[in-house]
Amino acid sequence: MDKDTKFSILVIGLPLLGLLYCGCIVLLLMNSPFARQNSLITGLGVMIVPLGIAATTWIKASAKAYSQNNK
Repeated sequence: MDKDTKFSILVIGLPLLGLLYCGCIVLLLMNSPFARQNSLITGLGVMIVPLGIAATTWIKASAKAYSQNNK
């Protein structure tokens, strides 16, 4: 894949993935009494998933750029 294809997938796919994630959260809250009763635990879990993905992506990109600069 070239850079333009990757960028178009990012621009189109990321918002759609966010909508799908939000929909899953709404379905979880509608169908799970545990999620509704323990809102702090549910909120922390919902927050950790995208934060973990973003941190992993950032660290991998930084490591790749750092290794390319040191060669």
